[in-house]
Amino acid sequence: MAKARARHILVDNEDLCRTLKKQIEDGADFAEVAKENSSCPSGKNGGDLGEFGPGQMVKEFDEVVFSGAIGAVHGPVKTQFGYHLLEINSRED
Repeated sequence: MAKARARHILVDNEDLCRTLKKQIEDGADFAEVAKENSSCPSGKNGGDLGEFGPGQMVKEFDEVVFSGAIGAVHGPVKTQFGYHLLEINSRED
């Protein structure tokens, strides 16, 4: 069964999400940005979501995590919870 490990940052608006993505692309540490900005409880752990399989996260997550480039920061990804930046750390098919 496929599985992946990822981390994310959840915020309530797309502009902030884009701003944070730019900070990370400019060299800011993903985990630190998550700790300071994410409204998800995972933020205190640098946004780490642990390992999960298809269907364990919302559909929008699955689409990115199980097809996107590993190591890249993806987003903004809109879900019913808000806007996310996703970083795929590993994936096995």
